Amino acid sequence: MSIDTQVEAAVPAIPLARWSSRQLAALARRTGSAGLAALDGPTLLGERGSNGDYVINGRVSAGLGGSRLLPTRDDRWFALTLIREMDRELLPALFSDPDLDIHDAKAIAEAVLQHDAGELLERGRALGLPVASVDETPQVPAIEIMAQGPHRSRQFDHRPLVVDLSAIWAGPLIGHLLWQAGMEVVKVESLTRPDLIRHDDPATFDLINQGKANALLDFGDQAHKRELTALIRRADVVIESSRPRALRHLGIDADALVREVPGLVWISVTGHGATGDAANWVGIGNDCAVAGGIARALADATGQVGFVGDAIADPLTGITGAREAIRAYESGTAQRIGLSMSAIVAMALAEERAFDALLLERELRDWSAATGKPFPRVRRRPLEGEVAPRGADTLRYFPALAPC
Repeated sequence: MSIDTQVEAAVPAIPLARWSSRQLAALARRTGSAGLAALDGPTLLGERGSNGDYVINGRVSAGLGGSRLLPTRDDRWFALTLIREMDRELLPALFSDPDLDIHDAKAIAEAVLQHDAGELLERGRALGLPVASVDETPQVPAIEIMAQGPHRSRQFDHRPLVVDLSAIWAGPLIGHLLWQAGMEVVKVESLTRPDLIRHDDPATFDLINQGKANALLDFGDQAHKRELTALIRRADVVIESSRPRALRHLGIDADALVREVPGLVWISVTGHGATGDAANWVGIGNDCAVAGGIARALADATGQVGFVGDAIADPLTGITGAREAIRAYESGTAQRIGLSMSAIVAMALAEERAFDALLLERELRDWSAATGKPFPRVRRRPLEGEVAPRGADTLRYFPALAPC
């Protein structure tokens, strides 16, 4: 579908929606999938904001406003995301102020103004906070081959099995697009830490998890962890968005599995990179987009800094991840692929500038001028598959386990 037929309110367009449409069209051609051919960039980038009646908020992120762009002492801009209470509890350490009122937005903004952006960025990431600077540059490639393993030849009619261990938006969107391409996808959730958006944003959850089987495991139970590893060894694709420590807690060595299991494709979704110090940096869609340069692009085009789109790093990463998973699967070579959300934003920006720099600048200006107005409206996609209840398919995929 074209942008004009899909978007009910065509102005402002979400910048990078056209880039996304080109990627989706290429995926549809490669796979022959009618489901992928029916998708476009404005829909995937805009449907969460449209469903939630979001407003373009400028220096405050859309939706619940969990991310803010705040000026610093050295006349730069610092992105701070506070959506978890545990993050707020780290603010006194971030600002070296034990008396800070961590629930007072004005006090937090004043604290930011007393520090340089680089100082806050370094300290925030060391503390495990989702932070970014408008003027930083991603330190790792958008797409990184981290490990490779043996080749696997498959029958023409083989239906790939995807194990989706991810949560929230980017990773589950990869799984959704692979399902649209005809793959079997099982979403494996933690008994104690389920995917939060099932309840926080059910409209989006249903769209990107429809058609997936659902299994529920106790990741603290050794038998459950052994069965999960056994399922991974039977899989064609694995999607996860865990930091290295979380994978170690599960007893999973992704690189070792890729080197051992023929043809296994492992997609690791990260905020800022899957190797080195960046692998431990926390990031979500809004601050990763800032780290990828889109807020700087907006400021350069308009003179005003702000957030662009709705956690735009998530859908861009979802589209990129599906593309890379399909490419790797078709190659037959086992490989672990690290995706950096911030670097994917930078990559998409560079490619869109090369494609049509003037149109991108116009879209950025239009976006900034629309501050205070509703997000572009897109028609809600009808569900084409069942949304499985939590644990509905546990025994199907893990018959040796008692139900959770």
